[in-house]
Amino acid sequence: MSKLWGGRFEKQTDEAVEVFTASIGVDARLWEVDIRGSIAHARMLSKTGVLTPEEADAIIAGLNALREDIAAGRIAFDPKAEDIHSEIERLLTERIGAVAGKLHTARSRNDQVATDTRLYLREGIDTLGEQIRHLQEWLLQTARNHLHTILPGLTHLQHAQPVSLAHHLMAYFWMFQRDRERLSDCRKRVNLLPLGSAALAGTSFPLDREMVAQELGFDGLCENSLDAVSDRDFVVEFLSCAALIMTHLSRLAEELILWSTPEFGFVELDDSVTTGSSIMPQKKNPDVAELIRGRTARTVADLTGALVMLKALPLSYNRDLQEDKGFLFDALDTVLSSVPLMQLMLTRAQFRTERMRQAVRGDFSNATDLADYLVRRGMPFRQAHEVVGRVVQYCLKQGLALEDLDVAQLRTFSDLFDEEAVQLLQPEAVMQARRSRGGTAPDAVQQQIELAEKVLGGEDIR
Repeated sequence: MSKLWGGRFEKQTDEAVEVFTASIGVDARLWEVDIRGSIAHARMLSKTGVLTPEEADAIIAGLNALREDIAAGRIAFDPKAEDIHSEIERLLTERIGAVAGKLHTARSRNDQVATDTRLYLREGIDTLGEQIRHLQEWLLQTARNHLHTILPGLTHLQHAQPVSLAHHLMAYFWMFQRDRERLSDCRKRVNLLPLGSAALAGTSFPLDREMVAQELGFDGLCENSLDAVSDRDFVVEFLSCAALIMTHLSRLAEELILWSTPEFGFVELDDSVTTGSSIMPQKKNPDVAELIRGRTARTVADLTGALVMLKALPLSYNRDLQEDKGFLFDALDTVLSSVPLMQLMLTRAQFRTERMRQAVRGDFSNATDLADYLVRRGMPFRQAHEVVGRVVQYCLKQGLALEDLDVAQLRTFSDLFDEEAVQLLQPEAVMQARRSRGGTAPDAVQQQIELAEKVLGGEDIR
């Protein structure tokens, strides 16, 4: 194959070098945005007089026809091509002849690939943001139905205080809301146009970069040509967002894995999202949740790889930057497949609410409320903590739950106890008592839900 840069060289590139340096196997997916950027570039060159209208029309018509044929599967890329940019130019030349060579005027593959990557990532961010929004909508709707469903709230994976299932689900709503906000903020820095920076120093040809930015939907321009061709901060920033999204998904996945065990028994995962064992016929394995948990490690590795790639890289463009797309595409593919799979698992899951309520029975997660009762009656909290600790010890020795005790038994530990103390020990009362903003009481969670509805509706709640 002829090279875009072959005129300077007397010898053919060694085959091993060609294989080692080629990126077509990775960047072929950029073909559509590459054509889109090239069409905008051709229109701009025509407007500024660098191309004649006839030349621009021929190039644009050729690119549009090429796009249709590639999309229809009528064209296969040459696996020996150096990259997608040179392959598109080769295919265009075959169609319209030598005029295709004028398309590359006033640009370099350096600013071209940076533009393609930003266009591709922008679309990925938009898709991912919508996926997360759909997951949030499910969490919100399900929370509305479980305001009074009691669930053990855990710290250190030990029973701590009763919460509602709604409260638990809303915790993930806010995690994913932060993820959407980070993606939205990241998109602002993705959506800047590098094209027109050429190789590194700009170009002597008259350009209208603003015209290209407007046609391609960019919010603005990369203002420094050296930075424009060598900047991959936007890739790292997205990878950071992706790693956090996957981390949140992995936390939820881990809870589904735990909750689906016989020991917890809080959820039944549907047959359609689980797998079996080749030797143990009774098994139903939460493989989707496990793979989401496992693939989080890959996304974190992609982030680390991109950071190390950029470390100590001098200005401006270096071939090292070719490696960014491996990290980017892997993380983007991973998170775009994981979010809808998580929603699929949740949508088809059956929450075993009676088992959740039974798990609270006798777990002493109402002990803090008993101590708080003594505090409200005038006892210092540290003393109240010690008194209730002795009550718990008594129950453990007698095989009783706190909610089994009557007033007479409680008063052997403190004269401050009365009938009200017995009533507040019921899990429903414990949950209802936490009415502070952000708490687990149904009224407080309802306030959360109303606020979340405004967030999804696009209202500024600050």
